[in-house]
Amino acid sequence: MNSYYIYILECSDGLLYTGFTNNISRRFDEHQNGLNKSCFTYKRRPLELLF
Repeated sequence: MNSYYIYILECSDGLLYTGFTNNISRRFDEHQNGLNKSCFTYKRRPLELLF
């Protein structure tokens, strides 16, 4: 059984983003580096991992 994590990011404009993943380090890097231009966080970087 795989473990999954729920995470909360604070965007540069103060908005919060929640997501889930099985690899929190990889997923945070994807958000922070803007690897997906259609993602909610793409234009709201830099991000801070809150939880």
